[in-house]
Amino acid sequence: MPAPRLKFRKMTGHCGAEVRGIDLCQPLRAEEVNVLSNALAEHCVLFFRGQSMTPVQQKALGRNFGELHIHPAWPRLVDGHPEIMEIYADENTRRIAGEDWHSDVSCDREPPLGTILQMLEVPPVGGDTLFANMYAAYESLSAPMRRMLDGMTAVHDGEYVYRGRYDGADDEGKTFPRSEHPVVRTHPVSGRKALFVNRLFTTRIVQLSKRESDAVLGFLVEHAASPMFQCRFRWRPGSVAFWDNRCAQHYALWDYYPNRRCGLRVTIKGDRPR
Repeated sequence: MPAPRLKFRKMTGHCGAEVRGIDLCQPLRAEEVNVLSNALAEHCVLFFRGQSMTPVQQKALGRNFGELHIHPAWPRLVDGHPEIMEIYADENTRRIAGEDWHSDVSCDREPPLGTILQMLEVPPVGGDTLFANMYAAYESLSAPMRRMLDGMTAVHDGEYVYRGRYDGADDEGKTFPRSEHPVVRTHPVSGRKALFVNRLFTTRIVQLSKRESDAVLGFLVEHAASPMFQCRFRWRPGSVAFWDNRCAQHYALWDYYPNRRCGLRVTIKGDRPR
């Protein structure tokens, strides 16, 4: 089979690429999966326009890249499809998911490889999502800082994120994931190092005292949120974003109250950060 004729248009200097020449409703060829996997690792997040997947098609798309992940706390799931999260907010929503910089479910022992979100309904204005390149965040640190961070580990705790957070969730008797991961992880596809701490889940750096950890972690999460590393995606109905949780962070903007936004998300299992 000939190589797929996919076209990639970079969004910014560091982050994101729009993909053209593909219909995600159709089964992917092995060549397309390989090209998209490599592009995802390079650009951190891929964007697609004009798509209209059914839940079955969206799950099939995700399974091209690995086994699907089940979220440990999310209450809004599509009937008959426990792997699909309904991302929904309207005038009755107390607060939305992802309203700070994070990598999805980084508290898991094996955090997700990637996430595919298809937007079905968007507000007239607002509701954009920001993405940031964690390769660039790491590589822009000074050599002494990189040497200090290499080999350190940090705690990622779901308790502080999930307990009492979601409308309609029953947390009684539940426990949430808590894991220790490298502060700097090596991407298994690109081989590049990426900063792997985030404001939402990461609570402390293990090898430092609390005072030292608070100072270093505070610096790192501010550094990771630099606009230099970012791109901003404006959703339209039928837009799809596929982001790599191993090298990207994202931030969902809750600036469209009381309007409504609705989408469907599948998440792909990953491996233990190295």
